[in-house]
Amino acid sequence: MVNTITELSPLGDELLERIRSRAAAHDRDNTFPADDLADLTACGYLRSLVPVADGGLGRSVQQVAEDQTRLAAHAPATALAVNMHLVWTGVARTLHQRGDDSLAFVLHGAVAGEIFGFGVSEPGNDLVLSDSLTTAAPQPGGGYRFTGTKIFTTLSPAWTRLGTMGLDRESIDGPKIVWAFIDRDDPGVSQKDDWDTMGMRASQSRSTVLSGASARPEQVFRRLDPGPGPDPLIFAIFANFEILLAAVYTGIGRRAVELAVLAAKRRTSLKHDGRPLAQDPDIRWRVAEAAMMMDGLYPQIATLAHDLDVLADHGPRWFPLLSGLKHRATETARLVVDQALRVNGGSSYFAGNELGRLYRDALAGLFHPSDAESAHATVAAAWLGPIDV
Repeated sequence: MVNTITELSPLGDELLERIRSRAAAHDRDNTFPADDLADLTACGYLRSLVPVADGGLGRSVQQVAEDQTRLAAHAPATALAVNMHLVWTGVARTLHQRGDDSLAFVLHGAVAGEIFGFGVSEPGNDLVLSDSLTTAAPQPGGGYRFTGTKIFTTLSPAWTRLGTMGLDRESIDGPKIVWAFIDRDDPGVSQKDDWDTMGMRASQSRSTVLSGASARPEQVFRRLDPGPGPDPLIFAIFANFEILLAAVYTGIGRRAVELAVLAAKRRTSLKHDGRPLAQDPDIRWRVAEAAMMMDGLYPQIATLAHDLDVLADHGPRWFPLLSGLKHRATETARLVVDQALRVNGGSSYFAGNELGRLYRDALAGLFHPSDAESAHATVAAAWLGPIDV
């Protein structure tokens, strides 16, 4: 049985069913779920990770990960979209717990109605957090102007502040990776209408073009040396991103198992004298295989999220644990949906079928960091040590 944490969750069953009822249309029409976001804002969901003392719901990462799994089981693209806002509030919370209030303005902003986007990924940058192809030009007074293109900027139609990074090559102590937030109404910010994808369509993760976009001094919160480093910001981003992303794809797998069970009980077989396919040994094996694959994910997410909440010290093991979790969750979701498709039969192949949509949504997991190659390299280094040079 799944240990579901819902006592204080703002995601009631009625709300989740209303969100599910809209998911197919948003996918079909390639539209942003503004109606979902409005409902999630109204119930306080975007303030989930903000401490109660600051006006939030005071939920833990473990609780919000379970919330995200439940939301994704109803509307994966909506869950993925709101995930990026939750990541930034989670980063601010993780730093605050460790005595670092450099992102306190994010917690306060979430309470005031700000919606935070995640503008980090760049075309051709496989070093992700360790380097940047975007230029960060220092300005008098401590601000910066950013020039570059960010891809997969989820929540594109709705974010009010974009958390981003770029490389400062001009400062006397440079080069430095500069982290800052940029306002949506800055004249240097524009978006491409380029989100016409196989899956996760409602997330509307469009490319964002920064053309000298300005970050005020108070919006600049880190200047780091390029390359891997020990700064707690990098850990906070990686931990919240991987855990909450894994939760979203786990929700896809959870829903796929539910649909496989419904299909097995609904469909009948002439080969078996008209009995439900739930009595067919091969179908039973497929459903059982899907359920067993999912069973390992729930405690893994809960454990790592709990450890992040209670300041557990895994030292250098944190990064292989987190990258392994993300890889396992996204790969498991894809494999579980595949089993459910086989149980459901040919109807899954038709446009509009929920399992067909889940299959397309699950494929997006291949492209989030850490990708399969990076995850395996990280885990291999933890167990075998670095490659000799």
